[in-house]
Amino acid sequence: MSEEQDQERVPEPRGPLREQLEAVLMVVDEPVTVAQLAEATGGDQGAVASGLAALAQDYDGLSAGPRRGFELRELAGGWRIYSRPAHADVVERFVVEGQTSRLTQAALETLAVVAYLQPVTRSRVAGIRGVNSDSVMRTLVSRGLVAEAGTDPLTGAVLYETTGFLLQTLGLGSLQELPKLSAHLPGLSELGELATTDEAFRGSGL
Repeated sequence: MSEEQDQERVPEPRGPLREQLEAVLMVVDEPVTVAQLAEATGGDQGAVASGLAALAQDYDGLSAGPRRGFELRELAGGWRIYSRPAHADVVERFVVEGQTSRLTQAALETLAVVAYLQPVTRSRVAGIRGVNSDSVMRTLVSRGLVAEAGTDPLTGAVLYETTGFLLQTLGLGSLQELPKLSAHLPGLSELGELATTDEAFRGSGL
């Protein structure tokens, strides 16, 4: 490490704060602010900000350890962990090869909700399925079956929609060619009517 890098290095966060920050950052799929992280960890914003800067330098190999294959970026007023652009070819190869593996029942249910109610937020998908769907949604995004489609004007939550790749995989020309909701997916047969008639449901962000 150069003398200049050593002088500029931010002190490591004390106590369990580092682990708490990493634990939260590993499960978010959109940037989180210092204020949100401070509230989650119970730390003050100054300590959280310093902790984030220290983590970013650590991942960049500017502290005692090696550079990681991921990096911590500050983007759009928030922080999130990303894979390094230098390894994009490896990540792309992994994602493409992963397309051949079968989707789980949870993934199929989540994909069905997105397909028939898109654009839709993660919280709304979770409300319909009755279970947290964050990890499943990340899987669908990583496989190119679902993508971000802006934000909900009422809640600011990220909206998701299916991709052209899904249509290609299903051999369909458009969403209008999707089959009727399957009776084998409990509760989904009423989604269309619910989305059309329930104003409170549409405005809840679920």
